[in-house]
Amino acid sequence: MFRRVVLSVAAAAALSLCSIAQDNAAAAQSGSTPAATTGSTQASGTATSPQPASTQGQAAKSGTKTAEATPANHSSSKKHKKHKVTNPIANVDSKQPDKVLFDRAEEAMKHGKYDIARLSLQTLINTYPDSEYVARAKLAIGDSWYAEGGTAAFAQAESEYKDFITFFPNMPEAAEAQMKIANIHFREMEKADRDPTHALRAEEEYRQMILQFPDSPLVPQAKERLLEVQEILARREYLIGHFYYLRESYPAAIARLKSVTDTYPLYSDADQALYELGSAYERQIDIVRKSKLPETIKGRMINDYTKQAAAAYDRILTRYPLEERASDARKRLEALKQPIPKATPEAIAEDKREMASRGSMGMVSKVMENFHHGPDVSEATKVGEPTLVDPKQSSAPDIVRAVAASMTASTAGGNNTVTLEKIGDGTTPPPNAPVPRSDATPGASDATAPAASNDAAPAGSAAGSDMKNDLAPQATPAPALPPRQVNDVAGANSPSSTPQASSSSAQQQAAPANSDTESSSKKKKKKHLLLF
Repeated sequence: MFRRVVLSVAAAAALSLCSIAQDNAAAAQSGSTPAATTGSTQASGTATSPQPASTQGQAAKSGTKTAEATPANHSSSKKHKKHKVTNPIANVDSKQPDKVLFDRAEEAMKHGKYDIARLSLQTLINTYPDSEYVARAKLAIGDSWYAEGGTAAFAQAESEYKDFITFFPNMPEAAEAQMKIANIHFREMEKADRDPTHALRAEEEYRQMILQFPDSPLVPQAKERLLEVQEILARREYLIGHFYYLRESYPAAIARLKSVTDTYPLYSDADQALYELGSAYERQIDIVRKSKLPETIKGRMINDYTKQAAAAYDRILTRYPLEERASDARKRLEALKQPIPKATPEAIAEDKREMASRGSMGMVSKVMENFHHGPDVSEATKVGEPTLVDPKQSSAPDIVRAVAASMTASTAGGNNTVTLEKIGDGTTPPPNAPVPRSDATPGASDATAPAASNDAAPAGSAAGSDMKNDLAPQATPAPALPPRQVNDVAGANSPSSTPQASSSSAQQQAAPANSDTESSSKKKKKKHLLLF
């Protein structure tokens, strides 16, 4: 009985071993070992009694074959994975180190980790200077600063973008960098009544974008942004001109309003600016009429101001025929007795397009604008070409100088020429008279007088000979003689000495005094002479 049980168990074990061997062979062909077969084997081994040595040997051999088949399958799968990498630059799964750094930086930027992204990009630029990712890395550094935001970050982003344009001016991304530089100043732009620094910089950068990269697909967007910036700048100039107009400083108002209408023709309130410009010229006419200038100057200045006011009103009717101030401009032209122009169909259609493209601000928008840092640009036009080159700007000193020059020209007879008047018959003038002397005698002065002094007297008149030249020096009286000198000894011994002294004194009185010929020794006192 016991022998039968043992034989049945041995037969069952042999059948199980055969099935295990078949399963291992099938697993070796498929490249994997089923876990269920292994588990069933372990379970059967546990439930049965100890197996014979031959049975264990067969199981060990089958396990060895299975172990040898499994590494071969893993090696073939690794070779299959390595064979997938054909282009390491284009494939995302590439293991190139520069590509890994660039991908890591992009992933950090997506999660807002801008410092880590810039560190990876800077490592890529410094470690792999010849990599094709260097240009994209420099542009990505600027993008990280731009995305971070803030005044300091915007300044760093602008610097990085300018460096990119300097080193890679021919790449398509250069236009994108220039556009972002302009957008930086556009985002920092303030309202029309505040600091215009960023608005002026934005206008400059957008103009450079349009002129430097005319073939870029970003040009239409740059033109639209430029029109919005110029709307703010035009609004600022108009507010300044309106302030001067209310303060009755008309030369300054004329300069500002003229600059607005000439530089920004697409401004939403251009018709209002032109109307105030014409009104300022009319106020100047009133001031000239009340002044005390000569009538010729008044007439000329009034005529000039009338023509300029009529030109401002004409422009409203021909360029902005559908605006609110068109009817008022027509009335002012009738009051000035000037011809009224008629707008062309093209001008009417253009004005229609501009008005349709502009937005409007509601009451809520006007209230909320007080709480916003940036300006509202909804009223800017979306059609038309922006001004790329500013015309010559007007200034109040230039206008005042032009008025002064007009007044001077009117006073001089309308021209600035110099005239010469010819006096005499054109012959050689007579020789100059001799230089008068203080010691000249009256007779000598009459003799040296030119004959032309007696032209007024008729010929043969005795009165004419008595006339003297006014240029001749007047005769000076003779100086007084000193007291007579008498020698007491000579007078006592010789009585004849007195007549001689008197005759000599008479000769001295008759002869005029000549300071040039008189000896200095005669002025000294003689010895043994006494003065009485």
